[in-house]
Amino acid sequence: MRNKNLKLRGFKLLAASLFFIFLASDCYASEIVRIAIIQDASSLSLKIKGFFKIRNLENNKIIHGAKSINTTVAVYKDGIMLADLRSGSSNLVIESDDPEAVIINGRLFRGNIQFIKKNNKILVVNRIDLEEYIKGILYHETSHYWPIEVLKAQAIISRTYALFQMQENKQKDFDMTSDIYSQVYGGQESERFRTNRAVNETAGKVLFYNGKIIPAYFHATCGGHTEDADILWNINLAPLKGVVCLYCKESPHYNWHYDLPLKEIAKKLSDAGFKIHDIKNIRIEGKDKSGRITNLIITTEEGDVKVPAKDFRGIIGPNIINSTNFSVSIAGKDMVFEGIGWGHGVGLCQWGAYFMAKEGYSADRILKYYYPGTNVKAI
Repeated sequence: MRNKNLKLRGFKLLAASLFFIFLASDCYASEIVRIAIIQDASSLSLKIKGFFKIRNLENNKIIHGAKSINTTVAVYKDGIMLADLRSGSSNLVIESDDPEAVIINGRLFRGNIQFIKKNNKILVVNRIDLEEYIKGILYHETSHYWPIEVLKAQAIISRTYALFQMQENKQKDFDMTSDIYSQVYGGQESERFRTNRAVNETAGKVLFYNGKIIPAYFHATCGGHTEDADILWNINLAPLKGVVCLYCKESPHYNWHYDLPLKEIAKKLSDAGFKIHDIKNIRIEGKDKSGRITNLIITTEEGDVKVPAKDFRGIIGPNIINSTNFSVSIAGKDMVFEGIGWGHGVGLCQWGAYFMAKEGYSADRILKYYYPGTNVKAI
């Protein structure tokens, strides 16, 4: 009788374990990320090939269903309209039976599409499974021809970054945008065989520090030392304090040069709220431990104006001033920049990771190098 009870108890424990494993797997599989793919649109084109439903998210009722549609989506006084359908709602979602059937402005997207009327414009949000989202960004954030270990490392940190943003923005209309200010996302058309392979081989893997998901920032080329996130965004985390990078010297973005007219710089700074008109001189005031500039002092006829280097880069343009690690001088009517590195410098240096992989380092070793103290775990 005792053996029978032990067997029964063992069976129950096994069943419970399998249930929780299934439950955890199911919860992960249903993790949905919300990406703003279009903002402030007056109208847009929608094409669906196959059966779909339109749900009013204000009352969670289905208001329309059909097979295929090719129409314009626009706003009107009482909400959002599709062709002749006036929904009476400012929050709709398109639910398609085929996850590969929805085309917005000529681009194909997986998952569901949400339309939100805001300030008499349309916000379009792609609600998509997290793994499918990572497949839609990896091609844009790194080269699909790069070594597979780099692609795997990028998949892990892109997934980590996405989950962190989902935690931070759960009360907002969307978790991330589809541009360089979050992660560049192109939908299904951006998927490639090798990047999809990297996503599949790292499915569910995330970067943790002290049991918590971190904001896993990354950039193209650090120029010899990654940046402390606390300097840029007041994020005081040991894995994001910056490390010496010995691997990115051969990056095509390691050195950069740019000449820009003084009048153009003055106008951009003035438009951003700095009292700057005619620029007479510029000098560097302070550098941090990574060699990046902290502040710039710009001399005008009215006096000196201090401009934080990170703000200066954002105002002039992050693809013009590639990093805040530069020297600057005035030559005639131009300001001349000579710099190293590309990007904000925090977290993974992508070209450093590329050369590490070429030397045989695994994705896990690469991540431990750029995010010291972290561990990769499957959720």
